[in-house]
Amino acid sequence: MPSKANIIFTYALLVFIWSTTPLAILWSVSDLHLLWALVLRFFIALPLALGLLAILKIKLPTSRSAWHSYLAGAIGFIGSQIFTYIATGYLSSGIIALMFGLAPIMAGLIGRFGFQQSLNRMQWLGMLIAVIGLAIICFGGENNHVNPIGIALMLISVFIYALSIYWVKKVNAQVEPMAQATGSIMVSSAIALCIVPFIWQYAPTHIPNIKSLMALFYTVVMASLLAMFCYFKLVQNIQATTLSLTTVMTPIIALLVGALLNHEALSVMVFVGAFILLFGLFVYFYRDLKTSRKLNQKIKNHI
Repeated sequence: MPSKANIIFTYALLVFIWSTTPLAILWSVSDLHLLWALVLRFFIALPLALGLLAILKIKLPTSRSAWHSYLAGAIGFIGSQIFTYIATGYLSSGIIALMFGLAPIMAGLIGRFGFQQSLNRMQWLGMLIAVIGLAIICFGGENNHVNPIGIALMLISVFIYALSIYWVKKVNAQVEPMAQATGSIMVSSAIALCIVPFIWQYAPTHIPNIKSLMALFYTVVMASLLAMFCYFKLVQNIQATTLSLTTVMTPIIALLVGALLNHEALSVMVFVGAFILLFGLFVYFYRDLKTSRKLNQKIKNHI
């Protein structure tokens, strides 16, 4: 069992990586065609992931159900990221991170209408508040950093990401988390290979600048591998509700990082909309947080 300090460090590292990844994606396409940046990301990540499995001595299952699970995971990887990378032409890195904060709400809607799971009143209220915040962002983004087309692309991206989670759970292949991630990267790489003929005309004719290359390797090493390790470590050691709060913290930090490092000047209305959207997320999680707090108090009293 990892120490409390170790868990806190891992949590902070995951929030940092997820907060900076949208900006890294934005910078990686600055001197590369956006889909080439995506394809190269998976081509580079695959051997590193396989090497990591070898070092950790984790087997990669090859049963039919395992491959089905890898495919389901890959839809959340490359299927979602295709729309995210295209959205970089319309949105700032902070807004991209903010949109991914909607993942729990999107997952809740999929669970409600696709799997007949119930939602309480606070969750419905949180969704409504978040949608109001999103509407303010759309109408308040009068500059190039916020565009309705980009918002639509990110909604599709988040929907695919959330759907992938349900698909993996439904397959229930009982695959080690690291093996699941590596298998999904493998399938994503195969899909990326199929994309290459359609973007061949945009193949890099020169070595990308340092900024673009460093950002590309950041998305590979930090976002695809280290974040994956941190996430699965936290899944095993902290409550799901606590982990879900990263979706509230990440966009706030991402907006600040984008403003400081990429000079992303957003309008006051966009920040107002972001605050309302994040408040909606907090309301959505409120009941779970309250339950989690009571449970922790009972455990402490018992001890």
